[in-house]
Amino acid sequence: MTATEASSAGQPTRPAAVGPAPDVLDLDRLCAQIRQLSARYQSAQPFPHIVLENFLEEEAARLAIDEFPALNSEEWNSFIHANESKFSNTRPETWGPTLRAALDVFQSPRFVAFLSQLTGIDDLLVDESLMGGGLHQSVAGGFLNIHADFTVHPSHRTWRRRVNLLLYLNKEWPAAYGGDLELWSTDMKRCEVSVAPVANRAVIFTTAADSFHGHPDPLRCPPGMARQSMALYYFTEEDSPLVRSTEYRARPEDGPVRSTVIYVDKQVLRAYDWTKRRLGISDHSAGRILGRIERLRRPRR
Repeated sequence: MTATEASSAGQPTRPAAVGPAPDVLDLDRLCAQIRQLSARYQSAQPFPHIVLENFLEEEAARLAIDEFPALNSEEWNSFIHANESKFSNTRPETWGPTLRAALDVFQSPRFVAFLSQLTGIDDLLVDESLMGGGLHQSVAGGFLNIHADFTVHPSHRTWRRRVNLLLYLNKEWPAAYGGDLELWSTDMKRCEVSVAPVANRAVIFTTAADSFHGHPDPLRCPPGMARQSMALYYFTEEDSPLVRSTEYRARPEDGPVRSTVIYVDKQVLRAYDWTKRRLGISDHSAGRILGRIERLRRPRR
C-alpha cells in the first residue's frame, strides 16, 4: 500500500500549520534533573532506557500533533513486509514549523550533550539524513515485530548506532488501540516493559545487539487514525564497528509458522540491506522497492 492508497483508505488530510514555532523544549528543566534521570536510565531493565512524560512544552506538543502530516502524498516512504508495516517521512522541508523546530532542538549540540550525560555515551553524532528515522506512522493493522536495530549507519561505515529517541505525537490513543512499545529481555523470553504511545511521551534507550523492542501486534485503531511518532537516532564514530542489519526475533507465543515467516523475511532483508548499503539507496527508493516486493508476495485473487 502506497501513501496515497493509505490516504484514500481513511487517513485524514491535514494541512501543515503556518507561522512561527513556539519554544519547544525546556532543556534547563531536563539538565537540572540530569543526575536523577541518568541514574534511572542506566539502571533500567531490560536495557538502559527512560520514559519521559510531557517532554515538549505543552503548546509545542499541541501544535506538533496538529501539524503531523497525513498519508496523502509521496513524501511518505512505505516499509511494508512480513516484519513491519509502517510509513516514514524523512523530508523536514515538508513538515510544519513546530516539528522542524523540535528536530532542530533534538539535533542541537546542547541537547546532544544532555543525551551523552543521560546515557553515559560520549561524543554522540546526529544523523541529518534521518536514515530510518524522521516521522513515523502506522495505520490500522500496522505493526513492527520485535527486533534489535541495525548497528551501523547505511551511509557511514564508521558510525555505530547507539541511542534512539522516540516521541509520540498521538492526539488521543485509548488502550484498546494497542500499539504499546514493548521492551523484551535480552534472551527474548519475556516482555519486561510496555509503554503506551500517548501524546508527548518520549522514550530514549540504548541500542545494542540485544536491545529487543517493537510493537508486534496489529494496531486496532479505527480508519482515519494512526500511531504517530518522531524518531531520531544517534551514533558514535568507531574504527571498525560490527555491521549487522535489523535483527527480527519471534516471541515465544508466535508459534512455528509465524516464527519461520519472521526468520525468512529477516534473511531476505539482510540481503537487501547489503545491497542498499553498497548502492547507497535512499529510504524513499527503499520504500518503493519494498512495496513492489510486497505486492508480488500477495496471493492473486
